[in-house]
Amino acid sequence: MAAKKHFAFPTVIAGVLLAGLIVWTQVKADSVVVGPKSKSTEISGDPKMPRRHFRARDVAEMSAEERRSAYRKIRHQLRAGYATSAIAAAAQYQNWLKVNTAPYGSATHGQRFINNYVNDNAMAYKAYEKSGPLPVGAIIAKDSFVAATNGTISPGPLFVMEKMEKGFNYVSGYWRYTMIMPDVSVFG
Repeated sequence: MAAKKHFAFPTVIAGVLLAGLIVWTQVKADSVVVGPKSKSTEISGDPKMPRRHFRARDVAEMSAEERRSAYRKIRHQLRAGYATSAIAAAAQYQNWLKVNTAPYGSATHGQRFINNYVNDNAMAYKAYEKSGPLPVGAIIAKDSFVAATNGTISPGPLFVMEKMEKGFNYVSGYWRYTMIMPDVSVFG
């Protein structure tokens, strides 16, 4: 899915997300078993000197229905884990409108499967690139999981984007980016 113009992603935020993903790779998450289809995914570059997000390895290749089924198995675990972070959106996001029909693979989010949820202020996001600038108070929450070739499903970070008042951060287009890890560490 193409990036939106108004979601400029500054270098500082990219660094924070990278740090969070480094921590995430050290977290041992509960897993659920799924189907056997697979596709190997490699980490680009030297893992000891990362220049990008760490990517999930050995990500399963799944049909839309298999991705929906995997998400149904882990969605309550995701919400319960994120909700303990004390970030209000983390406890509420699954009650918001989900704007995708099935979890989708996202290279931007480290090859994880992602769902997009929007609060009432972000309803225009349903139109994606045609939505135009979103209003102050718009929140987009993207939960994530990894489905591995060995059949396990593991939680990934919750990515939360909140449109702030002008003056918050010009470089990010006035968006605040927060990432909640499966171990409830908060970055951003």
